[in-house]
Amino acid sequence: MHPLRLLLPAALALLAGCAVGPDYHRPAAAMPPTFQEPGPWKVAAPKDTLPKEGWWKTFQDAKLDDLETHALAANLTAQAALDRFDEARAIARVSRAAFLPSVGLNASAARERFSGHREVSPGSGHAAYETNTYDLPLDLSYQVDVFGRVRRGYESARALAQAQWADYQTVLLGLEAEVAQDYYTLRSLRSQHDLLARAIDLREQALDLVQKRRGGGASDDLDVYQAQAELATTQSQALATDQASAQLRHALAVLLGRLPEDFVFAADPLDVGPPAVPAGLPSELLERRPDVAAAERTLASANALVGFARAAFFPTIGLTGDAGFNSSSFSSLLHSNSREWSIGPFVTLPIFAGGAVDAGYQRAKAAYQEALALYRQQVLVAFRDVEDGLSAVRYLAAQGEALGRAQVASTKAADLSLVRYKQGVADYFEVIDAQRTALDNQLQATQVQGQRFVGNVLLVKALGGGW
Repeated sequence: MHPLRLLLPAALALLAGCAVGPDYHRPAAAMPPTFQEPGPWKVAAPKDTLPKEGWWKTFQDAKLDDLETHALAANLTAQAALDRFDEARAIARVSRAAFLPSVGLNASAARERFSGHREVSPGSGHAAYETNTYDLPLDLSYQVDVFGRVRRGYESARALAQAQWADYQTVLLGLEAEVAQDYYTLRSLRSQHDLLARAIDLREQALDLVQKRRGGGASDDLDVYQAQAELATTQSQALATDQASAQLRHALAVLLGRLPEDFVFAADPLDVGPPAVPAGLPSELLERRPDVAAAERTLASANALVGFARAAFFPTIGLTGDAGFNSSSFSSLLHSNSREWSIGPFVTLPIFAGGAVDAGYQRAKAAYQEALALYRQQVLVAFRDVEDGLSAVRYLAAQGEALGRAQVASTKAADLSLVRYKQGVADYFEVIDAQRTALDNQLQATQVQGQRFVGNVLLVKALGGGW
């Protein structure tokens, strides 16, 4: 064998080991050594021991567990996100196929008639004739990836598939958090409904008391009208609470892939406190947040496309060939004498394209800078979300304690004002004002309790769904 026949494949294999364009390195992102909020947070466990799913089980609520399980199984938005990941993975497989030769069978059969008046070489006959042609070739084409165009294209498609997987995880995390938010808000509304139901009962008793005192001459019509107005106002608040609860049940039904008409759910009052959520160190945040991972993989894809566009400046080297059988008679098509083949390399080199190649390269570099800015922005958003979550947990806890004290004091004031009214030493306006203040403090305390649960859920979401 001639030595050149060995040197040419070796040289091509050596060239195939290089790829133009920058190799990808994850860029540095601004990262504080610790969170600004004083707590609660602690050093996180190693990443491989962090829970990957089921974070809501920390709340130890069987009804929430059931809702989350059904939502993950039936939510249509999550299903669409999973389908997008499958699509991106299939695109990556299509891109990977370019590493291998393409072989196809292009069998054909034809009967042709040649004109008797056709142009022929001098001395040849001009008679018309008919003939058959049977062709059974295998066509082969292969692009030698000398400058890494195929490799960069596959890197980009693979990174995009990984980004789609992270996007799917982001959708799941958002779904889990939304279910938990709606659930605890619904429980808070149930507690508010119970408070308002008791308040309505007290308002009805107060109205009855005022009417009796009016009959005995101890009160006037103004007290009656004020009692009636206070009762109606409280009834209106109760109806508004029931409306909000109905809307949340409808929202939960959609999250669970159910029709609102078919979804029946009874929420329990919210009479417990939320669990503590240790936030972990900022360095762990980048490993937990799927949206940060998606932005980083999108950046990797854009980086690979820079190399893909850069390779357009260089020649495309390939190999084509075909082998098969050709005959004018079907009976002799597969005879050894009917065999034919051809093989040879091809090279294409851009000479002039009106600046299109350079414009494509500049576009790829601009797209990379855009992806880089979006990645760094997503990192900043991630830290902001955690800081917001930590602030909400801390301030809502303090607000709940203050409202608890206000609730106790205002309830005692309302009871005392009613006693003073019955003794005739206070007017009914004092009773109404004291009872309204007590009810407002009770409702606010219940709302803040629900907000504390929602704040914890949002903090878990900001931390990527685990700690």
